[in-house]
Amino acid sequence: MNIILVSSRYAKVRSITLTRTHLIAMAMSALLLFVGAVLMAQYAIVRLQPGSISNELRNWLASAQQDEQQKQQSYLRESLDTMAKRLGQMQARLLRLDTLGARLAKMTGMKPQEFSFEQLPAQGGPYLPVTRQADVSLGNMNQQLASLSTLLGDRSDKLVALETLLMQDSLNKRLLPSVAPITEGWYSSNFGWRIDPFTGKNAMHEGVDYMVQEGTPIYASAGGVVVYADYHPQYGNMVEIDHGNDIVTRYAHASKLLVKVGQMVRRRQEIALSGSTGRSTGPHLHFEVRYKGLAQNPVRFLQRAAS
Repeated sequence: MNIILVSSRYAKVRSITLTRTHLIAMAMSALLLFVGAVLMAQYAIVRLQPGSISNELRNWLASAQQDEQQKQQSYLRESLDTMAKRLGQMQARLLRLDTLGARLAKMTGMKPQEFSFEQLPAQGGPYLPVTRQADVSLGNMNQQLASLSTLLGDRSDKLVALETLLMQDSLNKRLLPSVAPITEGWYSSNFGWRIDPFTGKNAMHEGVDYMVQEGTPIYASAGGVVVYADYHPQYGNMVEIDHGNDIVTRYAHASKLLVKVGQMVRRRQEIALSGSTGRSTGPHLHFEVRYKGLAQNPVRFLQRAAS
């Protein structure tokens, strides 16, 4: 093998010829260098064994290991604190949902034994283990807790909306004339066409008459605002209550009025005493229900409440 050397400092070109002997010598040198490197590595490994490690190096390794353990413990402690905080929030939400569910069950008329919020739901079934179970990590648990927290918030909002609708429906029912204004007595004249007791001619009777003794308490059939409480030429002493939604009730021929115009009244609140004032043949209560100014049969509202 010929090697040609060219230099800018010398004008002549030199050449070196490598023989077979030279190549074998170079290969032997490379092999010796490799064997020496391997021996040095083995020596270093033997020197770094536990029995041969110096006190300074041993202390440094122990300190590094202790620092790493403290970091891991601190991370686990912080993760457990975060999970405990989330668990506490979820328990508070569950308690709120239990209370809300109990109120909704009561509002809907469910029996306590049918849907009890104080007991855990019954569970059971055959045991079918998973062949290969994956380890649960803190990351997976945090993710599941976050998903469950979001789900609880969504269910809570929906239950609150349902409670609002049920309360609105209950309020609307309370504003309907669904309670009989008299707790005693009987119908003496129903709603519809009849023979007028004064003229003897066929005439429309726009309410129902309750045959009661004078001074019998008269109650509001539903909650509302008193819009009339005075003497009327036809109805005598009359109370008129506006219940909203264009629904008005009238209580006529009273002997005494117990409410005033503008007063808020509750359902079943005493508003007057029965009598025989106005166009009347004797002590009784004339009760009317009007929708958008038109007379309706009061019995239909009372039957709807009963059903």
